[in-house]
Amino acid sequence: MKVRPEEVLNNYRDRIYRLSIYEPLIELSRKRERDGSGNIINYGSLGFLALLFFFENMIMRNKEVGVKELAEFFFEINKGKIDLDLGGFRKLARNIIDVFRPPSGERRSKSFYNWETGKDETIYYSILKASKSDLKFNTQYYTLDEDGLELVFATREYFSEFQLSINQLLLRKQLEKGEFVGALRQIDEMRLAVENLKDRISKIKHDVNRNIVSEKILKRYRELVEDINIRLARENEEFDELESFVKDTKNAMEYEVKDEKDKRAYDLILEIDKELNLVHREHRKLLQESISLKITALEAAQESLYFMGIESFNFKQEITNRLISTPLALKSSRQLVKPFLSLGSHISWSPVAVFTEQRIREDKDEEKTNEFINPIDEKIIDEYKEITMQNFKRIMEIILEIMEDGKEIELEQVIEYMKINYAHILDERVFYDFWIMLHQVSPITIDGDEGNHIGLFEEVIKLLIGRYKGLKVEESNKILDVNHRFKIKNMILKLEGDDHGI
Repeated sequence: MKVRPEEVLNNYRDRIYRLSIYEPLIELSRKRERDGSGNIINYGSLGFLALLFFFENMIMRNKEVGVKELAEFFFEINKGKIDLDLGGFRKLARNIIDVFRPPSGERRSKSFYNWETGKDETIYYSILKASKSDLKFNTQYYTLDEDGLELVFATREYFSEFQLSINQLLLRKQLEKGEFVGALRQIDEMRLAVENLKDRISKIKHDVNRNIVSEKILKRYRELVEDINIRLARENEEFDELESFVKDTKNAMEYEVKDEKDKRAYDLILEIDKELNLVHREHRKLLQESISLKITALEAAQESLYFMGIESFNFKQEITNRLISTPLALKSSRQLVKPFLSLGSHISWSPVAVFTEQRIREDKDEEKTNEFINPIDEKIIDEYKEITMQNFKRIMEIILEIMEDGKEIELEQVIEYMKINYAHILDERVFYDFWIMLHQVSPITIDGDEGNHIGLFEEVIKLLIGRYKGLKVEESNKILDVNHRFKIKNMILKLEGDDHGI
């Protein structure tokens, strides 16, 4: 069986790119500088350690990393292996950074002959990029660029396109084994992968608006966006399952806290739940953005191609001159002008119309009565009251959980906390009824006589008996835009302490 050349040469440019990002490490390995003892310095391994150092700082969200910090890291791990002082390591760190990011600020490039297209081409890549600068001390900080992350991920023997999916798998394994510290670190890496994907989608969005000049390019970008959308949807499903798994674990551990070790594990699972929710929220935004890119940006690009074709189309030259100057058969002439003729129309009645929905009314007159409408069954009203009281009690428990030992709290603080931990409650009207009704009955005196605690806030007052002697809610002018359904004025809830309480 003969090998097809197109199969061998497929994606030749991408393969050269993946090889080219290793060239800075190869260039460092060729250096032959010597230390104070005359031994050759292994620049290649130090360059790789520098990449890992910048990657770890990205995970820790430390953006102030430059030559000084890298040199101190080398000096700390050296332990006599290389005969250099701190000043020597600073020079070494500067040389490594200059290889990863040339002093001119230009991206690294590689020229090659593309056997797939038959043309000489150049690819550009960037390992490090400028993060921020300290003008006071004339210091420049750096962070890994997209290609630098690609190089770090490549050392783990998988493609960065699947980094988030693999992180999700590793996170599940760590949670199943109870390795909560490692799970938190895995979530930090997932956050970096989401940020990297966000930059990539933003770049694709700009490329769509700038580079689509033909149907072939439009088709390539449409397939790329479709692949990203499918992957994001699959990852979103995995996020939902992970959040469900974490919540089940948290609920199971809540009643098993016996000693300090159990408390530490429970605190870690709470932190995991919070951080995972934050990463999932950012990932959901990417999913919405990819859907928007698929629907709006690509359609706009397709329409622009259509109007470009209309503007460049010359009716007189393409149709009129050819029809008049060139002798054509009658059938060929009809085919030439057919796209510009109007469509024929025919109005008819369809038998299927008898199956359409119709209004049916009785001819007899409705019997009129002069009686009042019967009230709702008392049993139904009692059930509704009981459900509302329990809902109000749950909301008050969450407020007390946020306040801890505090005496007052703003509604805005409660909403921000619940967006992270109890977002589903903010979608229910009962939350807003609670605050409005509580403001109406405020101030409330809390005492031990349960006969005075009637109404929908009976269970709420029971939570406060013995701890507080009064509750007051004051309204402010600020309007809180909670979500697309609800807005409410900000309020301040104040609890007056019970000096004789236990």
